[in-house]
Amino acid sequence: MSDADIIVIGSGHNGLVAAAYLAVAGRRVLVLERNEWFGGGVVSRELTRPGFTHDQHSMSHIFIQGNPLLLNDELGLKRKYGLRYVFPDVPMMSVWEDGTTLPLHRDPAKSAEAIAKFSTRDAETFLAMSRQAAEWLPMIQAGLYSPPMPLGAQTAMMDQSAEGREIWRTTQVSTFDLMEELFEHEKVKAHFGRVAGENLVSPDEKATGIGAYVFLGFLEKFGFGVPVGGSGSLTNALIACIEDHGGAVRANCTVREVVTDGSRATGVVLDSGERLSCADGVIGAIHPHVLPDMVPSVSASVAKNARRTHITLAACFTVHAALHSPLKFKAGDLSAVMYELMPASYEDMRRAFDELRYGGMSPTPLIGVGQLTQHDPSRCPEGKAIFHAWDYVPYERPDGRSWDEAKGEFADKMIAQMSNYIENVPDIVLEYHCDSPVDMERTSPSFFRGDLHGIATTTYQSGSHRPTPELGQYRVPGIERLYLVGPFQHPGGGVFGAGRATAMVMAEDVGIEFDRISVP
Repeated sequence: MSDADIIVIGSGHNGLVAAAYLAVAGRRVLVLERNEWFGGGVVSRELTRPGFTHDQHSMSHIFIQGNPLLLNDELGLKRKYGLRYVFPDVPMMSVWEDGTTLPLHRDPAKSAEAIAKFSTRDAETFLAMSRQAAEWLPMIQAGLYSPPMPLGAQTAMMDQSAEGREIWRTTQVSTFDLMEELFEHEKVKAHFGRVAGENLVSPDEKATGIGAYVFLGFLEKFGFGVPVGGSGSLTNALIACIEDHGGAVRANCTVREVVTDGSRATGVVLDSGERLSCADGVIGAIHPHVLPDMVPSVSASVAKNARRTHITLAACFTVHAALHSPLKFKAGDLSAVMYELMPASYEDMRRAFDELRYGGMSPTPLIGVGQLTQHDPSRCPEGKAIFHAWDYVPYERPDGRSWDEAKGEFADKMIAQMSNYIENVPDIVLEYHCDSPVDMERTSPSFFRGDLHGIATTTYQSGSHRPTPELGQYRVPGIERLYLVGPFQHPGGGVFGAGRATAMVMAEDVGIEFDRISVP
């Protein structure tokens, strides 16, 4: 008898989502995780001091809120397995050193009121942008949680109407191009231009314009979900669902190779030498750059195209701090999920990304900060607080120093820069933990070279061509019953719950009616 019906490599949230659907459908599922902890990029850990719970990677769950997984609670994660979210009124706020702020509210009228302080014309333009985002959202949302439409068919469909052609144009222009068309005030332009940075790209990067509409549409309809107890609460709920339906999740299991019988995936080999077999197939969070090594029987053409996928040049550096007391912003009593500490000028921000494109260290810090204990005080002892801060850096330092040697120095500079916006930093910092892009890669093989999206989110690596045209439907050509899952697949990096699409594909192949999978 086989060790499982389905073996899942990696316990990132996408793999767990796929595993949970198939476990609920009645399959014996075994999830193998190489770390001592579960969750990949959706994990909460006591990185600094006991009692302080930090989200090591993702800190708010945005795009998964539109996924039927949560929208319809298909697996009972909320009603049965304890997953809870709070949705603050202000998901995002830009903060400048001169004390000005620009919040984005879930209510567009409130956002327009804030924008009007800079420009009444821009406020009116924003309301039109908000209406457009709301109109486009259902179509965009419909394509995020199931296998993507073939690229040619998608382009042809958009080309058949004026609205479709407008959407297509918006997908091709840069965020900078779009902001120049829409707004007149530099700070309003910079505010929305900074949104592109959260996708690890410059606002000047072509084919990023649609992101502003997607971001705004989700922000206003769903908000930024702050998981109570930490980002890992999603992971915990998924594992509870899997185990409740007879599945198992094992830690400290590094998969060395996917075994095939020549044409079909039949199991895996662990680094320990242990061999595990499966009856129905393997789902793997296998980065395209390592796919040929883990699956030696993959064809030469598939291997070549997988290995040449491009990685984002701007990687993340994060600092997680335990605080004696909450942050006090110089701009006043602020409340948001995500604070963008903005540079003095829009051009400074754009040039910072230019430097990263050349492999340099940005001369202008582009720090974002989250203080989620404002919204979920369960994450720290009473009266204390935490922060999660991030900036953008190259994977390899241009000065030749290793990140392991230099990361403490860089973290100190980040905290010093924060003090220009926050009056009680660094005084209230009790202890901090920092992760360089090299650390990111160590925590998850999906974060290859520190790319939190797995691979770059360029148009030629999007939709049905993500990560490559051959692998864009989650199957590996030439090897039956081997499926892929992870941030390098459609729809991309971030907390989307994208494993649902992988589960749909596998369910079709093994004779499961996906639409009938649900937890009563």
